[in-house]
Amino acid sequence: MEDCYNQEIDIERLSKEACFSPFHFLRSFRSAFGETPHQYLTRRRIDRARELLAHSGLSVTDICFEVGYESLGSFSTLFRKETGRSPLEFRTRIFLRPQLRIPSCYARMFGIRGILQAD
Repeated sequence: MEDCYNQEIDIERLSKEACFSPFHFLRSFRSAFGETPHQYLTRRRIDRARELLAHSGLSVTDICFEVGYESLGSFSTLFRKETGRSPLEFRTRIFLRPQLRIPSCYARMFGIRGILQAD
């Protein structure tokens, strides 16, 4: 699932890969990971969408398709449910938050690693 999160994945396919019946696979997955395969897949897709929104120049629509959704509306709804913000609000907030500014004298004196560990 980790490698194919952007493809359509169903329980039948997953259970065949694991050599389990679909019902046994669902019970085993939930027992091992604390969530259903669908919940895991949704979380993985939204996590990847967060990364792309923060670090790429792709449009929200392109990110929607990139992470495996076929509908911008369902993607936006799920994204808001998981993060509390729409994809566009999330991206705007990332770029508007204040950046960490370190005076060069501190950076030379303590090194970047020392300053970040002090917090």
